[in-house]
Amino acid sequence: MTDAPAPASTTDARPTGVLAAPNEGRALHVSLGGAVYARHPVRTHLVTADDDATAVVTQYAGPLGDDVRCVAVSERMVAITQGRSYPIADIRPGWLARFLERHVTRPGYGIGLGSAETMELAIREVGAPRILLAAAVSAVTKPFGVHGMFYRVAGPQAKAIDGPTSYTIPPYNHAATLGPRDPNGAARTIAAAIGHPVAIIDANDAGCAVLGASPGIDRRFVERLFADNPLGQSTEQTPICVVREIAWPPGEVLPPEPRRRLTPP
Repeated sequence: MTDAPAPASTTDARPTGVLAAPNEGRALHVSLGGAVYARHPVRTHLVTADDDATAVVTQYAGPLGDDVRCVAVSERMVAITQGRSYPIADIRPGWLARFLERHVTRPGYGIGLGSAETMELAIREVGAPRILLAAAVSAVTKPFGVHGMFYRVAGPQAKAIDGPTSYTIPPYNHAATLGPRDPNGAARTIAAAIGHPVAIIDANDAGCAVLGASPGIDRRFVERLFADNPLGQSTEQTPICVVREIAWPPGEVLPPEPRRRLTPP
């Protein structure tokens, strides 16, 4: 966090769940295009398939004031509420998934499709022909130093699959989660309930992608604003972020722009 004093508007009363402080190791204030934004993480209960994403966001992040620029919601939380998270023990990989996962480079911030179980989910989600095409393109381009083609060809729904990691909050440290179904529709539904633009984001320490957006969302702006993954990568339990544009004290040095923490594969 910057050493500059925070404007009074960022410490006013907030709805239940909205935190005044950033997650550990993350910045509350960042600058982008000469403007300063406060990114307030929102802590929730442990969300499960019994929850409704719109109800969760409304409960913890609303009502909101007029100074809100947008609200970002984790794609994993939305997917979990849609019943798209599966215990690893319940996934039975086929021979194709077991063969292909041996040739996938793990991204360094998770396992991606580098396990037979997550590869099996990708095959079910986008189809074996597309996954085979992605594997073939990757095999041809990787020797020439071109990386990341597998996920480009496989598409955002394959790339959004989250596998189990030791640092993920239980019980999802033993589960694999697909990307959300109809993320644009989910964003529009949540936005209508809270009265502010909503982005469904897939953020990790290598950057951010907007999977779904309601009217009023500038996708490129949100991806740049969340490039450093302020919601965290492990057990923060903050799947929502409220973004406010704030008036920075005159004469104070602006906080830095968001930078991704890892280089993507």
